[in-house]
Amino acid sequence: MTAASAGRYRGVANVDDSFSEEELRALHEGGIRGCRFNFVRHLGGVPDMAVFDRVVARVARLGWHVVLHFDAQDIESHVGFLTGLPVTYVIDHMGRVPTKDGLDQEPFKRLLNAARMDNCWVKICGAERISSKGPPFTDAVPFAQAILDVAADRALWGTDWPHPNIKKHMPNDGDLVDLIPLFMPEPWLQRKVLVDNPQRLYGFSS
Repeated sequence: MTAASAGRYRGVANVDDSFSEEELRALHEGGIRGCRFNFVRHLGGVPDMAVFDRVVARVARLGWHVVLHFDAQDIESHVGFLTGLPVTYVIDHMGRVPTKDGLDQEPFKRLLNAARMDNCWVKICGAERISSKGPPFTDAVPFAQAILDVAADRALWGTDWPHPNIKKHMPNDGDLVDLIPLFMPEPWLQRKVLVDNPQRLYGFSS
């Protein structure tokens, strides 16, 4: 789909070290600008880190970023390797920190510390995944705002449609869109997160 869009679309791929340089280059020319690694337990847990390191080294040459999907309780144990990553990385779903544990929970503090690093981006999506109260997921608002306070230039938003692996509350996407002005009431901040930041990260020219 990205390749057929004549440059209008960008994407993130799941790749491993079986991909040849030619295959990675073809993905790049087709609009892929990043690769994703799941560390969460329900999707298999920590990947083979030797494979991870090899893939990161190769995609770094293409200027790609790496999307990292963590369970909240594992953020602390991964902070060490995050500081040494040679690429821009994006932490998905606000680190999956449960809202019921509050803004002072240790995993969220670690997430905010990571977000202060110049090569760390955070997706302020997944409100339905971190919410402890359920729809319309407004208990996620202070968490998104805290992330924006430290990394407004490196925050992304999305709905995560079609919402794979949801076990509790399958969200109405309208509820998720309605969170935008609660996360970021200011029009300039909405433009930054919804337009300017993804344009910069994904390499759109305008």
